[in-house]
Amino acid sequence: MNIGIRLHDTVPGTLEERLGYAKAQGFSCAHLAMSKAIQGFSMDRAPELFTDELADQVRTAFAEKQMGCAVLGCYLNLANTNEEALKKTQEIYHAHLRFARKIGAGVVGTETGPAKGTVFSEPASQSEEAFQLFIRCLAPIVRWAEEEDAVIAIEPVCEHIISTPERAERMLNLLPSDHLRIILDSVNLLSAEGALHADDIIADAIHRLGDKVSVLHMKDFLPIKPEDTRAQSVACGKGIMDYTRLLTFAKKYDLPMTLEDTVPDNAQAAREHLEKIAQTL
Repeated sequence: MNIGIRLHDTVPGTLEERLGYAKAQGFSCAHLAMSKAIQGFSMDRAPELFTDELADQVRTAFAEKQMGCAVLGCYLNLANTNEEALKKTQEIYHAHLRFARKIGAGVVGTETGPAKGTVFSEPASQSEEAFQLFIRCLAPIVRWAEEEDAVIAIEPVCEHIISTPERAERMLNLLPSDHLRIILDSVNLLSAEGALHADDIIADAIHRLGDKVSVLHMKDFLPIKPEDTRAQSVACGKGIMDYTRLLTFAKKYDLPMTLEDTVPDNAQAAREHLEKIAQTL
């Protein structure tokens, strides 16, 4: 199985050192968030910082450790009615798509808000107005992904604009393209109520989105408490998640998986937990 980790969850160091640490813990791919994994990198300056020289450095670092880059993260909110701010954000996405192609990243990954300073926050993010705004803001990103021969992948989250498998499916139908795909993080789909029916929600996500999923984000969740508004996530093996359906899906399509909510001391155990379950399927 192709299991990876977010590089910013490894022991701090240079890109090369982080990749070496991930490799030593048995991971075969990684999620790269430039501003979190590379000291001094500013997302606001991505269009100018993403030089050919940097691309060569990153591509070489991954190749030397025989690691794949499953996701190049660009988690900036696209749903913005401020045209000047939106244009700047879209330029940063365009730069990430170009860079992803140069370094061989599988997808450029993102979520859909809410975020501070944008027009929609929970619960307004669930509105039709928010959905239509996001579609308009995403459309040029999809065109650029096609032009750059790269992939933009949306990660649905229960509190965000693309919040359910149904909304994600609708987005894909409105913007049909092989260059628009999905990062499936099942725990992110679970509100407090939804966590009581987690397997049904996972089944619905796989049914609606299965052939458009490029990456799985893997974590666990704790039993729901009365004060919870959504499932509280933890590292794989630390909660009550049933991975049977997800791992069967991952094996069928040979999907890369990247762990979340790990720290250096439990990341290897989280990977081994998934591999042990997968061996029984």
